[in-house]
Amino acid sequence: MTQPGRLVLLPEGYHAFVPNPLPPEISWSPTIVAALSDADRAIGRLAGEGRRLPNPHVLMRPFIAREAVLSSRIEGTRATLGELLAAEAGARVDQSPDDLHEVANYVVALEEGIRALSKTGALSVQLLRQIHGLLMKDVRGGHADPGEIRDVQNWIGIPGSTPHTAVYIPPPPAEIDSLLDALEKFLLQTGLPPLVQIALAHYQFEAIHPFHDGNGRLGRLLITLFLHSRGILPSPLLYLSAFFEATRSEYYERLREVSRRADWENWILYFVNGVARQSEDAIERATQILARIDEWRLRVAGSSTETPLRLVELLAGNPFVTSAGVSERLGVARTTATRAIARLVELGILSAIDERQRNRAYCARELLDVLEAPAKLAP
Repeated sequence: MTQPGRLVLLPEGYHAFVPNPLPPEISWSPTIVAALSDADRAIGRLAGEGRRLPNPHVLMRPFIAREAVLSSRIEGTRATLGELLAAEAGARVDQSPDDLHEVANYVVALEEGIRALSKTGALSVQLLRQIHGLLMKDVRGGHADPGEIRDVQNWIGIPGSTPHTAVYIPPPPAEIDSLLDALEKFLLQTGLPPLVQIALAHYQFEAIHPFHDGNGRLGRLLITLFLHSRGILPSPLLYLSAFFEATRSEYYERLREVSRRADWENWILYFVNGVARQSEDAIERATQILARIDEWRLRVAGSSTETPLRLVELLAGNPFVTSAGVSERLGVARTTATRAIARLVELGILSAIDERQRNRAYCARELLDVLEAPAKLAP
């Protein structure tokens, strides 16, 4: 069996793990080939659906928000998708401002990464540092060193653990630059199936753990950015955090088994199964959202002005609205926005979520239910 890496004895008396450069030797068993074929078909269908969407960029926003919430939840934040979207729309939210800030940072970081890739087309360590800077800006604790590669040893374990009781100890700081350079070169290679390549790269990034904090979130961002950079999806509608969050124990166990005994096969199988299931899940959610938007367009077709119809279009990007937000986004008077909201309330499309009289918030709950439904884990 090929070793996954080497252990380095540190002066403090514990061992850190240094992963071998990618790619490893992969046994292309019939099981892996079949699972990869299934994932390729599923992501291909999602790409096709994305091309047919009338405005995929509108749908990107709630999908990105959902990814942000679920990826951050893996790290312990408690903000819900509804709370994040409501806060973005200007509604009053009771959730911890720190939780909402960390999740909002994820949205900003992902959107900036996508914008940067549209200009450069290639992933780089410099881009990852830039994204990390946005991800960890002004987070609680004040020790995240946004955008800076760590210069101290870190470790992974339950709260209060020490290096001697940790579950995993990443490479020492002196090894990080060369490991990241090798990972960057690997990301630019084209000899492997892209889904296998990013499965390997995601493991490698998490094994290096190059930042003081935020490595889990940035490693999951890396998946979306890689697939987008390769043009595999016309719009970034596929996110794996829902799958990882729903199967959290297996996610961590598969990563650990690569480090322990080079079990690449089961990690790849787990990863590409997640791609297949989440591709199907994304198609289903997008289809349900667009079906409701089409139905609501018909309902408001007889309105005396076009503002209710334009408001329906806004709901695809965020099911929460306020009169101030609608006024600003549609460029209409506040009274016009209020009347449009009232029309959608009358038609049963929107309902109030609070009792305040000034700038009351409303929600298209059918859309929120679609977005908040549990991840699909089986075909």
